[in-house]
Amino acid sequence: MQFLFALRSKGVTDARVLTAMEKTDRALFVRGLFAERAYEDMPLPIAAGQTISQPSVVGLMTQALNVQPRDKVLEVGTGSGYQAAILSHLARRVYTVDRYKRLVADARVLFEQLNLVNITAISGDGSFGLPEQAPFDRILVTAAAEDPPGPLLAQLRIGGIMVLPVGQSDTVQSLIRVTRTEEGFDYEELRPVRFVPLIEGMGD
Repeated sequence: MQFLFALRSKGVTDARVLTAMEKTDRALFVRGLFAERAYEDMPLPIAAGQTISQPSVVGLMTQALNVQPRDKVLEVGTGSGYQAAILSHLARRVYTVDRYKRLVADARVLFEQLNLVNITAISGDGSFGLPEQAPFDRILVTAAAEDPPGPLLAQLRIGGIMVLPVGQSDTVQSLIRVTRTEEGFDYEELRPVRFVPLIEGMGD
């Protein structure tokens, strides 16, 4: 399949991740004018001035997260819901939070249509995580912060992994993987990326 071949050529080689992405039709998450470009490896605009990330980046982030079948995952930045839908095929439970109520409402409708019953979509300020559901085995942040947010680090289980872009919003950012150990946190730089900035507070 062309789509999977394109993903593999960009470095997405994990069989479970490729299967989850094959099960998740990106066209369902792209509306309007850009729907016909859903299978291209490029970011596309969605509502509320946000974007749906390009599939290869989604695949690489998901692969870096190394989600296990029993994991409880937090995603910060629901957006279109595409990333959460992929995670739902890999994890036991996915919590996804977004500052735009409209995006969360649209994503919930899609999750219901696709019968993805292990996703809970919440509108809220994702920079503070979801303390009432912590700790999480995995945390994925789909917006760039200058540094990994303290509240999110605190909600990561020992042995847990967080993947997020860091850097100033107007320069190249780095995708990093943070692993929580008994002693603290290990940081690993993965690749340059470009994401919308992580903003505190609620959107319109």
